Formats: sequence, structure tokens, C-alpha cells
Amino acid sequence: MSCTIGDGRQEPCKDVVGGIKNVYFTDFGGLGVITRASGEEEITDFGTDAAFYKYEVKGASSFTQNITSSRENGTTFFEQVLELTFKKLSKEDHDRVYRIAAGRPHIAVEDYNGNYFLLGEEHGVDATGGTVVTGAAMGDLTGYTLTLTGMEVRPANFVTGSGITKITN
Repeated sequence: MSCTIGDGRQEPCKDVVGGIKNVYFTDFGGLGVITRASGEEEITDFGTDAAFYKYEVKGASSFTQNITSSRENGTTFFEQVLELTFKKLSKEDHDRVYRIAAGRPHIAVEDYNGNYFLLGEEHGVDATGGTVVTGAAMGDLTGYTLTLTGMEVRPANFVTGSGITKITN
């Protein structure tokens, strides 16, 4: 494996926005055979049985990737952290949140720039925290917060092509 820097990067235009539009969950191992474009960073298709479940999020949700690299140990990995807020409490959402927290799903994130990212491709994503909250004041959140964390060798891959149609179904 080459550790050399192969090219440069120009300063991009200021034409993007922050935020997550939707997240999509599938059970661990439910991706099937993954097809990639040239290189490692782009997934173009999932297996025929891949089934994702859409969760709309608006506002207080975010996706961050923390890079951890150790010269002493010769290691590098990417911690993928997804913080979600689901508004309103319900019996159905209690069960949904429980199943997400108890499982180890793969998660696709859709941002407001039309990008899709796959979290937990190799190892899945674990719930590492969260709350079920009724709030104190009338304007406070009544709902759920979840922190989901994955650790992978590479950053979360972009998903393009027919892979997106399998996610958005």
C-alpha cells in the first residue's frame, strides 16, 4: 500500500450546506455483495436483497467522522458518530429505538447536498448513548436522542448509482 500523497486539492466553491436529511437503517449483514467504482471511496451497488428503512430527521441531527492515528502503534481508523433526534414519543418509536440500540445496523446517511454515506460497512454501528426525554418546559424536546458509533478502517463511503435506489426505497 502506498502512503504517498498523489495529488493536490483546490479551495472549493462556497456552494454546500450542512445537515442531514434522512437516515436509512438495514440489519447487520444485510448489504449483500457490494460493488464499487474504481478505488475504495465509492459504492455503486448493493446485493439484490438489500433493504433499508427510512427515518426522516430535521434539525438537531449530525454526522461526524473522527480520525484517530497513532505513530507509536502504526494504526489509523475512523470513528463514525451519528447523533440523531427523533421528535415525539410513541409506543411504536419506543420499539424502533430499542431495536436500533440492541442491534448493530449498517446506516446510510443522506445530507442536504445529495450525498449518501454508508456507516458501519464492515463492523456495523453500535448505540453508545441516548435519551428518552419529555422535556421540562413547553418548548423542550419530547422525543428520543441516539448516539450511534462505528469504527472502520476507512471513512464512510459515498454511495452512488443504483446503490442509491436501493437505499431510498
